[in-house]
Amino acid sequence: MLASPYSWLDKSLTTIHRANWYRSVKTIAGIPGAIVELSGKSVINFASNDYLGLAGDRRLIHAAINATQVYGTGSTGSRLLSGHRELHQELENAIAALKQTESALVFSSGYLANIGTVAALVGKPDLILGDQYNHSSLKKGAILSGAKTIDYEHNNTEDLRRKLQINRHLYRRCLITTDSVFSMDGDLCPLPELIAIAEEFTCMLLIDEAHATGVMGETGAGCVEHFNCTGKELIQIGTLSKALGSLGGYVAGSATLIDFLRNRAPSWIYTTALSPADTAAAHEAIKLIQTESTRREQLWQNIYYLKQELSDFNLLLSESPIICMEFKNPQAVLSKAQQLLEAGIFAPAIRPPTVPTSRIRLSLMATHERSHLDFLVEKLRQE
Repeated sequence: MLASPYSWLDKSLTTIHRANWYRSVKTIAGIPGAIVELSGKSVINFASNDYLGLAGDRRLIHAAINATQVYGTGSTGSRLLSGHRELHQELENAIAALKQTESALVFSSGYLANIGTVAALVGKPDLILGDQYNHSSLKKGAILSGAKTIDYEHNNTEDLRRKLQINRHLYRRCLITTDSVFSMDGDLCPLPELIAIAEEFTCMLLIDEAHATGVMGETGAGCVEHFNCTGKELIQIGTLSKALGSLGGYVAGSATLIDFLRNRAPSWIYTTALSPADTAAAHEAIKLIQTESTRREQLWQNIYYLKQELSDFNLLLSESPIICMEFKNPQAVLSKAQQLLEAGIFAPAIRPPTVPTSRIRLSLMATHERSHLDFLVEKLRQE
């Protein structure tokens, strides 16, 4: 009798377990915040990307409820096929204004924004040079595009330049891709240098602002603003699901770029539009980050304080709300994460293959109180 064509799944899962790479989801109850209920237990939450604490803000909730009452629960189809609501255009206008670009386009997730944009911009005759630590969505978009893909060493502009000198002349178009804030390390890309290299070698430059939107820059516009690069010719991608507390992704850039993507980005053309509730909540969040700078200021106070308190720990270099502590192996980091959880702290263990080295990843929020941070430091110091 022939073996089941699915029998390999059990063997693969066994291998994942043996390597301590197995993952499972945990159930959270109630409104998002600095304190959450995890599997029936109240814990301090250091696992959320809700950097400004807006996901549980009543104003976003009311905006979502009002939009649902006016427009219903779903968008019913893709925007080109079924039409879109006025609030979709209003959100795109707000994003373009925040990023100071000519136009913007909203996708149903940041992942869809990345894979759709990359696949639309380049193809088989083209070249992609991506930072080796880029988010999965940029890497998968590169594969889907069919373009020749080469990784350059993380944040190493000399390696990028060297690979461009060898390869650029062999291809029609070239796209350089990078996260602006790297999600598993917390460090920043060297944006000014990347812009200079892109101009020198006639390359397009795509920067993923997912973990920078709402957090970096004087107005929360992201790393482009942080590095004083506003107005440069870039492809800026981001998400509405982290500091903006909603769901969805966006691309911001020239009017020509956005018009092209409306006609060529498959993950926008063939996907149902963002729901009215998510759209309205994201728009409300953009209004708030532009009028309530105190949230961002409080977040950065928390970041500076915790980094100072953990200065003697084995921390990865970080210039963002993402602070990571390295551990020697998956077993050690899993043990520490479990110890923290038993003490009432939710801080995830991140392991290979997601990252090259095991670590506890701490995400800070504006709504964390000093007592939360002090308790975290106390428990991290316990053997």
